[in-house]
Amino acid sequence: MKINFTETVLRDGQQSLIATRMQYNDFEPILEKMDNAGYYSIECWGGATFDSCLRFLNEDPWERLRKIKSKVKKTKLQMLLRGQNLLGYKHYSDDVVRKFVKLSINNGIDIIRIFDALNDLRNIEVAVDETLKCGGHAQGCIVYTTSPIHNINKYVELGKELEQMGVNSICIKDMAGIMGPQEAYDLIKALKETVKLPIFLHTHSTTGLGPITYLKAIEAGCDGIDTAISSFSGGTSQPATETMYYALKQMGYESGITENILKDVNDFFRPVKAKFIENGVLDPYVLGTETDALVYQLPGGMLSNLISQLKQQNALDRLEEVLAETPKVRKDLGYPPLVTPMSQMVGVQATTNVLLGERYKRVSKEVMSYVRGEYGNAPGEIDRELSKKVLGDEKIISSRFADTLPPEFEKVKSEIKNMVKSDEDVLSYILFPQVAEKFFIKKEEKKVIKVSYTIVKA
Repeated sequence: MKINFTETVLRDGQQSLIATRMQYNDFEPILEKMDNAGYYSIECWGGATFDSCLRFLNEDPWERLRKIKSKVKKTKLQMLLRGQNLLGYKHYSDDVVRKFVKLSINNGIDIIRIFDALNDLRNIEVAVDETLKCGGHAQGCIVYTTSPIHNINKYVELGKELEQMGVNSICIKDMAGIMGPQEAYDLIKALKETVKLPIFLHTHSTTGLGPITYLKAIEAGCDGIDTAISSFSGGTSQPATETMYYALKQMGYESGITENILKDVNDFFRPVKAKFIENGVLDPYVLGTETDALVYQLPGGMLSNLISQLKQQNALDRLEEVLAETPKVRKDLGYPPLVTPMSQMVGVQATTNVLLGERYKRVSKEVMSYVRGEYGNAPGEIDRELSKKVLGDEKIISSRFADTLPPEFEKVKSEIKNMVKSDEDVLSYILFPQVAEKFFIKKEEKKVIKVSYTIVKA
């Protein structure tokens, strides 16, 4: 049996450990080597990469994708998409979702892993449909969590719905690394007996369960796993690529991986990691094993961002209080899985509750939107007092929220036509208006400086 490896160092590996601060130039020299490593796919886009490129790295995320594609010609490029949320934190109109999916594929993406934070599959239908129409591989997600209201039967039902939707494969997304080996075995075995699609498993090393969970998942018939090259593995990232390759090879599994190239890839990323440790971006906290995550369930990327946010507010000493408050807020919100954007909402609200010294003294606008039903159906019952505070006499939205949104792309395009050069720029603006506008202005200023320099030099 062949086990497919998805390498995450360019996306989730670095997102989990260094809050997505790796620039294109940090990894450009190793891309061609990675293309020859035998990976099933390389996850390189989506998640927080888009936002970070514009906000922190002064890079055009679309140009970054095209550059990666120009170097990686054999291996499939993969991205993570938040369904109707795309890469942002709210729902976008269907025309924007379709345009984004189409241009992602046109610019180099082969596989789009599509999830909804609440497992409300109404919110991934349009993205899945457009991915298939554009000839891409649609990988539908089951977002994994544990709570009094989540169980194997519900997850298997989601698997059936995804198969009926027409996805090419299914990914179980364990973003907090809380899936134990027996849970993995039981769930994947149940899915394999129910659906005929390839099953992939995504987890993190946060709790230390990752490698054992992968092995039991593969015993149950799992077709593919997500790993990170060892220098960017462990802690809140994924289990190490080399470790899993070595273990599976011993057990008689094929993978298509070329071992000596993995060493070259890891040797390249070692000094990159050292740089981020030296400049303080890589906090040693995220490299450890945190079994408390089995309680607070924060995914790796959120944990590294939370530490960063608390540092900025000189409140890192309140981290344990925030982590203790997190599961309480989650319960109040009906046990949503803690994946973007829900992890951010719950984490920010927990932080606000702790720092203000009073629960829900201030409720974020995102949490208010969630309580109203704008993100989809809450998995469980929302706390009545919180619901009353947010809604008053207003009714919860039970229909698919995107059905209430008018087409947006062409309208925005005409409004900002003097600011943008392409449809990709329009999408960047729709997702992150203020950040994108600043980026466009900087980009133009750099062009002016470059032209002036050329004239003077001449």
